[in-house]
Amino acid sequence: MRNPEPRRSTTLFLAAAGGVATMLAFPDTGWWPTAFVGVALLYLALRRDGAWWNALVGLVYGLAFFLPHIWWSYVATAAVPWLALSITESVFVAGFAAAWTWVRRVPAVREHAWLQVLVLPLLWVAVEQWRSIWPFGGFPWGKLAFSQEDSPLLHAAWLGGAPLVSFLVAAVGVLLGVALLALGAQAVPRRAGAGVVVVAVAGVLLVVPLAIPLATDAQDGTLRTGAVQGNVDEPGLGSFANRGEVLQNHVDGTKALLEQVDPGDLDVVLWPENGSDLDPQTNPDVAADIDDAARTVGAPILVGAQEFPESGGRYNVLLLWEPGVGVTDRYAKQHPAAFGEYIPIRGFVRLFSDQVDRITTDMIPGRGAGVMDLDVPRLGRTVPLATLICFEVAYDGLIQDAVRDGGEVLVIPTNNASFGFTAESTQQLAMSRLRAVETGRATVQISTVGVSGVIAPDGTVLQSTDLFTAAQMVSELPLRTSLTPAVVAGRWVERGVWALSVLLLAGGVVAGVRGRRRARTAAPDAQPAPELLPH
Repeated sequence: MRNPEPRRSTTLFLAAAGGVATMLAFPDTGWWPTAFVGVALLYLALRRDGAWWNALVGLVYGLAFFLPHIWWSYVATAAVPWLALSITESVFVAGFAAAWTWVRRVPAVREHAWLQVLVLPLLWVAVEQWRSIWPFGGFPWGKLAFSQEDSPLLHAAWLGGAPLVSFLVAAVGVLLGVALLALGAQAVPRRAGAGVVVVAVAGVLLVVPLAIPLATDAQDGTLRTGAVQGNVDEPGLGSFANRGEVLQNHVDGTKALLEQVDPGDLDVVLWPENGSDLDPQTNPDVAADIDDAARTVGAPILVGAQEFPESGGRYNVLLLWEPGVGVTDRYAKQHPAAFGEYIPIRGFVRLFSDQVDRITTDMIPGRGAGVMDLDVPRLGRTVPLATLICFEVAYDGLIQDAVRDGGEVLVIPTNNASFGFTAESTQQLAMSRLRAVETGRATVQISTVGVSGVIAPDGTVLQSTDLFTAAQMVSELPLRTSLTPAVVAGRWVERGVWALSVLLLAGGVVAGVRGRRRARTAAPDAQPAPELLPH
């Protein structure tokens, strides 16, 4: 029995429904099983054999997913940037759909469902990695892996990072799609029975990662931290419009830590990105306020600030401020966000939106891995902190580099003040949870306005805060030095995915060319319909 191609209208409906289902798997909704449903519906929607049509189907899926998923970009800017970003990311899904159409023309892939379960997820991950680096440095938001913070598949991040988790999500989704096709073949009871078996296989694949042990014990002592969420009084204006207020809120929050600890009990106090937009290295009053807070609590403070070098531009920095000493270490954000922190092709983009003029000074990238050395007298040694800023948590390589360079705990300062009461901060917390498992490191995400959280190395949220509230968190974090397989493998996972995808795509193109040649020499009625499932 052959599976007829679905109607064009049906494919568009399935694609739109799949995009919405996938979106619901992410925070704030967080219904992680719907990610499998979304992929299954996309798989069913892509059963026609036209690459151009399937590209349109992929675009519809992408728009149905990205438009609501990154709604926070509209809240932070305006309609044009939100639409431009959503459309750009959806074009990548369209490219994936076209690539899948070509690769499926390889006879072995066309004829064997089990190969489809492997090949489609591989292509999906390759496109996720592609859009994570291009254009203008890429935009990794919306990876399937970031929807699984409460799923058994999260454990797989320890083994293969975000790429493996995304692969498994897509694989379970394809298995579900294959099962639906088989169960729908009522005229063939044997295939309906096979559908039940496929569902069982999907269930096994879902729970197998739970067998991966995730250690949470301290390997070289613990770090006593205080994290300060200072808040802003007017949501929507952001910390940039309230520099003095935000600084004072974080100074006050630091001193409020003494309601939970005694002076000198903490090894470090963590402030968020832009906790002090004003540079204490050039502003004596700001330096005095920060030093007073550090002396009062008896601990160094990791301060988020901005630097404006004489050569032009600005750096987004973390400064390690030692009481009575000043700055002892510094990290500058390596991966500024295009159109959010700097404006590429400014003149051209201004033709479409005057929002570009909100960024008056472009941010420039820092150099070197995100590791800062914290002197901890209580431990009698220096503790390397893996420190990345805000959206950098979404980039696989930056996280892995910081841990390979010695980071024993992961610190993610961020500023979510511009995104209002949207899901942006909880989406970011889901990424931090995955990174904790991927690196085997305790993690602190500390935001100006929330959501902030303390995360164990197994991804468990130990403490968290609400949006737009002043809050402090005190925690004792296990320091870990061993490297997970995901960190050891590093970028080789990405390279392997790309290499296999290129080979498959080349094979699909060759198969397509050969098929067209055969079609020109054969009778029209001798051409069978494409077979998407084996007999």
